[in-house]
Amino acid sequence: MCSSCEKLNDFGLDAIKPHCKECCTTDKQPAVQRRWPKAILEVCTCKFRAYPQIEAFIKSGRPAKYSNLQIKYMRGLDPTVKLLDARGNVQETLSITKWNTDTVDEFFDTHLEKPAG
Repeated sequence: MCSSCEKLNDFGLDAIKPHCKECCTTDKQPAVQRRWPKAILEVCTCKFRAYPQIEAFIKSGRPAKYSNLQIKYMRGLDPTVKLLDARGNVQETLSITKWNTDTVDEFFDTHLEKPAG
């Protein structure tokens, strides 16, 4: 990483700094969190026994925090989240079978746009 090369001066190693710079790679900045205008959580109620954490999320008051989240009951479907653009087109589909209740809530809090007003 290039930032490591910069620290060489602190240790009196400025003589090897040019050599370090030859192969350094730029430090990666954290990616900007993408926010989606709308999401759909799809699940089958017949799968609630297999995914009690998803049932707990849906039956709690948590989904009400997200006016742009739709819960859709689809026969036989494992829990998935579909992320939609402003036109309502599906851009990403994620399996949430291994997520716990808090992870689902945190995901929507982080990745769903906050409605204006």
